[in-house]
Amino acid sequence: MTTIELASDADRTAIEGLLAGAGLPLDGLELALGTAVVARGPEVIEGCAAVEPYGSYGLLRSVCVAVDLRGTGMGHRLVEAAEKLAASRGIAELYLLTETAEAWFPRLGYLPATRDQVPAALTGSPEFTDACPQSAAVLHKRL
Repeated sequence: MTTIELASDADRTAIEGLLAGAGLPLDGLELALGTAVVARGPEVIEGCAAVEPYGSYGLLRSVCVAVDLRGTGMGHRLVEAAEKLAASRGIAELYLLTETAEAWFPRLGYLPATRDQVPAALTGSPEFTDACPQSAAVLHKRL
């Protein structure tokens, strides 16, 4: 049975493997490991999601589900768990960048935004400065 739980330091290699396999950036991952959740299967990490905290703002990142489990609702469960963790740490608004899931995140309550609307605290993050191209979609959600 798969459980969604807070990631541990020992999960880093598995998280990096999932992200690399999906072509997602690893830049700045260390900033989000303390607020990361994983889908822990019987033998492997099956998915992950993380939030880089910046005061009352956060950057939702590294949302990834193992290929054979996509479409099962696991991504939704991971994002929901990451949002709850973020809210418990005083984060009131989440932003994200995506090149591949622009149509998926609105189903979870995320609304399109522009880079100009992103708080300055987030624009210095590795995702904004290096990892994601200017063409990446920006989405936002108040928690």
